[in-house]
Amino acid sequence: MAAVRVSSRSGLPSLLLYLGIGIAMGQDGFFDVKFNNAELTQVIGYAALVVILAEGGLGTKWKEIRPALPAAAVLSIVGVAVSVGVTAAGAHYLVGLDWRQALIIGAVVSSTDAAAVFSVLRKVPLPARLTGVLEAESGFNDAPVVILVVAFSARGPVDSWYVLVGEIALELAIGAAMGLAVGWLGAFGLRRVALPASGLYPIAVMAIAVSAYAAGALVHGSGFLAVYLAAMILGNAKLPHWPATRGFADGLGWLAQIGMFVLLGLLVTPHDLYDDFWPAVIVGLVLTMVARPLEVFISLAPFRLPWQEKAFMSWAGLRGAVPIILATIPMVSGVEGSTRIFNIVFVLVVVYTLIQGPTLPWVAKILKIAEDPAEATDLGIESAPLERLRGHLLSVAIPGKSKMHGVEVGELRMPAGAAVTLVVRDGKSFVPAPSTVLRRGDELLVVTTDPVRDAAEQRLRAVGEGGKLAGWLGTGGREGGIAPHAAHLAQDVAHDVAHAVKAMKRTGRADGPRPRH
Repeated sequence: MAAVRVSSRSGLPSLLLYLGIGIAMGQDGFFDVKFNNAELTQVIGYAALVVILAEGGLGTKWKEIRPALPAAAVLSIVGVAVSVGVTAAGAHYLVGLDWRQALIIGAVVSSTDAAAVFSVLRKVPLPARLTGVLEAESGFNDAPVVILVVAFSARGPVDSWYVLVGEIALELAIGAAMGLAVGWLGAFGLRRVALPASGLYPIAVMAIAVSAYAAGALVHGSGFLAVYLAAMILGNAKLPHWPATRGFADGLGWLAQIGMFVLLGLLVTPHDLYDDFWPAVIVGLVLTMVARPLEVFISLAPFRLPWQEKAFMSWAGLRGAVPIILATIPMVSGVEGSTRIFNIVFVLVVVYTLIQGPTLPWVAKILKIAEDPAEATDLGIESAPLERLRGHLLSVAIPGKSKMHGVEVGELRMPAGAAVTLVVRDGKSFVPAPSTVLRRGDELLVVTTDPVRDAAEQRLRAVGEGGKLAGWLGTGGREGGIAPHAAHLAQDVAHDVAHAVKAMKRTGRADGPRPRH
């Protein structure tokens, strides 16, 4: 796992390190392993990509990505068309490839890589809207690119452009419908069916996400879009044992990346790359400096985004293993010159990932869009169902910037049927009193009956965002985020007055300090 630590600290996508391991094991390497099965590489690569997209979807917050969906959708369709045309023209006129080969390369490298985007961008402090667009784009644009690469690699004449556009639109619509349906049904079932062991929940979540890919592919839709959307729904559904599920998916995603990248490194023959190095650099230059900026500025023209964000997105179109996997499609289809296409794509991805990945924080700083890294403010809440008791046990972690710091337990105003039963602080646990003041770093155990489970979690999150005045400021709680009316204000005031009276009775004087834990 040393490679994982190195890639995390350097800002490089893990792609480069694991590709290097594969190359060192393969032909011209230390172990001289002979491997040239492009078809097997493609199958394993698709399977790994499904897992990576599922992991990315599970970690995507709906409240951050929802405003970015229209821009990401346009960027994934219109932007891909612009990128394919410009890059193909550069490959044809500057490198001398015939039009079929040029179009294949243009399509292959027009897909931003989900693994590279998820692993690098989440370490760069960016506005949520910007991160949402880039992550959604990487999840959406695989589908149209796969359709184009398969069409350009097929024997015989290429379909007319309007036929390709129709196929892309239909597959995206079917894939989106299947992903949303499978994700919703899966979340519905997991929240109402108690599995015999907590360790089964992470497996069930990943199985549902993979099932979305299978369902989408069976009905000739985009399986990649289906798995991403299904995973995103599951990731925002407040499922039981969520931290364990998230950790399992993260580990599985790393395993998929490692296996996929090492296998791609094995497939390449290093001594065959020399002749295609400069053609790859030229095509990459056209893609990075011309095609990608045009793609971004043309696609996002209808959206009111600052030019700085568009400039950053132009540089943040990270390529990774996905283009290399797609480059195996013409090899399997027997396209003339497919080995050269694979070599050009391989060199392009390695060179420009090495340049773009580590420079993203610097570019964000130059463009003045980087945000100061801050401690998390959102509460970490894990739910464990108590099926026989018809209740739930919520484990609530209070992060450093949460406004729940300084709030008394009684001021949480939990709904009837929910209670804070235990506080863990500095490694010690105790049963809180209503006057116990909560602090950053505390972990609470909250027991709720089944009917008020959602209301209890909603109230906790509201206090975490708005403090003890959450109900007054309209930050959630009783009305699901809608500002309460006068009756609720009166109820809150009455509660505070009663709480103050009780405190005075306990201390025996009005101005005495209240006991605190």
